[in-house]
Parts: sequence; C-alpha cells; structure tokens
Amino acid sequence: MNPFIAAHATHPDAGMALALAAAQVDAQRAARSGGFQPTLCFVYLTDHFGAHAEALLAELRQRWPGSTWVGATGIGVIASGAEYIDAPALSLLLTELPAWGFQVFNGRQPMDAALAHSALVHADPNTPDVAELITELSERTRSGYLFGGLASGRGRAPQIADGVFDGGLSGVAFGADVALLSRVTQGCQPVGPTRRITACDRNLVLALDGQPALPQLLADLGQTLDRPEPALRAMRNTLVGLGDAGDAMLARGGQFGTDTRVRHLIGIDPAREAVAVADLVQPGEQLAFCRRDTEAARRDLVRICSEIRDEVEADAPVPALHGAGGEAPASRIAGAIYISCAGRGGPHFGGPSAEALIVQHALGDVPLTGFFAGGEIAHHHLYGYTGVLTVFVRN
Repeated sequence: MNPFIAAHATHPDAGMALALAAAQVDAQRAARSGGFQPTLCFVYLTDHFGAHAEALLAELRQRWPGSTWVGATGIGVIASGAEYIDAPALSLLLTELPAWGFQVFNGRQPMDAALAHSALVHADPNTPDVAELITELSERTRSGYLFGGLASGRGRAPQIADGVFDGGLSGVAFGADVALLSRVTQGCQPVGPTRRITACDRNLVLALDGQPALPQLLADLGQTLDRPEPALRAMRNTLVGLGDAGDAMLARGGQFGTDTRVRHLIGIDPAREAVAVADLVQPGEQLAFCRRDTEAARRDLVRICSEIRDEVEADAPVPALHGAGGEAPASRIAGAIYISCAGRGGPHFGGPSAEALIVQHALGDVPLTGFFAGGEIAHHHLYGYTGVLTVFVRN
C-alpha cells in the first residue's frame, strides 16, 4: 500500500479549503483496507492564506493527531496535474514515514547532523546571507544534498516546521533509509558562449576572458549603445548564468547544467564597460548571458522526469510488467515534491497548470505537492528560474 496520500483545494475561506482537502484525504483513507496513520505531512499555502497559517496548522494537527507538519507559503501551490496561482488554495501530502527516518528543524530546534543524510529546506528570502546559510546547512548533511525553496508572497509568507515561523531556515532532515531521487530542471537558454570572469568588483563584472564585459554582452545580443532603446529592451530580457570554476556549465543540447545558477542582470556601467549581476561574483567563475526559453524549459522538465523514471526502473527488484507477478517501476514512486520558480508557472508553459501537467504525464498520477518559490534550493545552491523535482521511492 502506498504510504502517501495527496489532496488539494481552493476556496476563499481557509477553513473551507482545508475541509475540502480533508474530505479528499478521508475518502482515500477509507478506500484502504490496511488503514493510514500519517506521521510526516507537507502543506503548502498560497499567500492568500499566509495570515491564517497558525489557525490552519492547529486544525491540521486536530484532524490528524500525531502528525508533524512541514511547509511554506508561495504565490502559488502545486498538486498532481494542477496549479493554483494568485488564488486562495492549499496542497497537502501526507505520509506514513517511520518516525526514526526524519527530524524537523527550525529556529528553535537545530538540525540533527547525526541523522541528516538529506533535507527539505524552506527559507525566508529576506534572511541575510541566505545563500551562504544554505551552503552551511548542506555541509551538515552526510550527502550534502538539500532540496526546497524560498517562501514567496505579496504579504506575510511564513514557513511551517512543527510550528509557524517568519524568517530564517526550517524544514525536515531525512535519514539515509528514506530513499529519495532529485533533479534540477533549468528554464533558460544561453545566448552566447561561456566565458570566465577575469576581473570583478563584488557584483560588478568588469572583464570576461580578459576583455571588457559590456561589449561582449552587446555582441551576444546583437546590439549597440549607438541605438540605446533597443539595446536596453534586449538587456531587460537578459539574465546571467553563473558557474563555479570547475563546473560543467552546459549539458546536452546546449542547455545549462544543474550546477548553473541563473541571476538577474541588474545594470551596466558604460564608463567601466562593466555589467552588474544580482549576486556576488568571483574571479575564475564562469558566466554566460541567457534568456528564459519556454521550449527549452519544457524539454528539460521532460528530461529530468525521464531520468528519474529510468533510475527507479533500473533499481526495480521485480519485472516492470503489469500482470506479470510484478509491479510497474513507476508505481514505486510513492510520492513527490515539486518546487518551481514563481516566474515559471502556468502561462510560461503555455496554459493553466501546464507545468504540473507535464510532470503528471511524465511520472504518472503519483501523490504530489509543491509550491512556486522565490528561489529554489538544490544541492548546496540557491537557484532561480528552475524547478526541483524530488521523489520518494518505495523499496
């Protein structure tokens, strides 16, 4: 029996939205002959419900006694085949993971490094040095692997981790016996070659491959400052991909690899022939100018889903045939969490719920939850314009 159940609902009233989702959970529990007693549960709220987080958590605990809740607020939430953006909604994923396999951490309860093999992490985007804190947290896990995202919203955007928290980092650490697979999908396509940063000043890139940075940006865009208006329009639609010195910036098909971090291009300095990036940069790092690309993002999302399915299938202990005394490998994906950038969802992929439907089509209708974040967390990096898909695998 699958140890995961998912539900989702939208309603102007937070309590009614939870009641509708709870009815879905109860119906699924009733259909199970062996019962279902959730232990670790995930809840994602749209920012419409941010002010009601404490009341919702109290009701979640009352409905499912003994359960521990982890989650965050976003401008949208995700379920299997469904997205709720700019609407009052919530998405739940309830699990029966053994209590010894996980440990919740928050501002009052630090992560237990002795248990932590990997961790789901949520963070407040206004936390100082949040990227550095994410790197430090990853070093406290045995695998070094984190997945998660920054809470997002137009008002209060709290996190939930056995309580409701504003600011800092929180989440849940998993032991090595909790089988996870995770992949990062990129949403941008390079518009020029990868170059090395050879001179910089904090977030200002002065030189690439020993040459002034600004002329190289303009050359990649096919623009000139002699015609400033079209040049500025092109630069407003341009982003920057950054990679560490030893990273492989590009993957198959000329798309960014999973270690590439996309940041905003925030300005230029014509006098110094420099470009300003929304991140601190270091000499030796790699840089490529890029743009958001819907088709590239769609292909890459399908790719990571296929890779996860292939890896699950390769590890399957039984034949991958229905009706042959075995279990289809896809059904070994017990549940999933998908965290996408707030700039990717829905319309960016061509229609309502388009991104969630791609994941559903590729993975099957597995129990899934997630949200649209203000920045995505994977490995030890803070990303932008990406999606992070993590699946729980049944042995």
